[in-house]
Amino acid sequence: MQKKRIFYPRAPKQLFGQFMRFGIIGAMGLVWDILIVTLLRAHLGLTAATLFSYFAVASLNWLLNQLWTFKGLAHRDHPVLQWLRFLAANSFGFLLNRGTVYALCFTIPFCLHHVAVPLAAGALMGLLANFNLSRKLVFRAKVPETTMELAQMAVDLNVDPADRDLES
Repeated sequence: MQKKRIFYPRAPKQLFGQFMRFGIIGAMGLVWDILIVTLLRAHLGLTAATLFSYFAVASLNWLLNQLWTFKGLAHRDHPVLQWLRFLAANSFGFLLNRGTVYALCFTIPFCLHHVAVPLAAGALMGLLANFNLSRKLVFRAKVPETTMELAQMAVDLNVDPADRDLES
């Protein structure tokens, strides 16, 4: 019996390159996230500032990932549909990210006063989930045609040799 692996790259070097580009964009997004939350927190409060910031930074990250990380695969859909799919696919990462931020801010006084710390922790919590979901559901060589096909792609752990998502 052959074991299934969660990470199954046929081209580990390309996968690593994608992950590094995704991480660099995420790090730039973290800087923007800290800046936006810091600027808006006094006016909107912590919760509203972090929510607004997340969606602004996620939108910027989608655009940068489209242009750089997944440039060979990114223009297969209408941009608005792809952006919405990016936000939907990364909703699990959003829960990990902002859940970490709120848990730290509301339980550790230091984090409430130094918001960059929980924002960085939240970004790390969501990084791997967001990369995998973006790769599998948003920036793909084959776009799902039905809801059932989308669900199968989301849980399929096998690599289809025709799936060219590692060629960028």
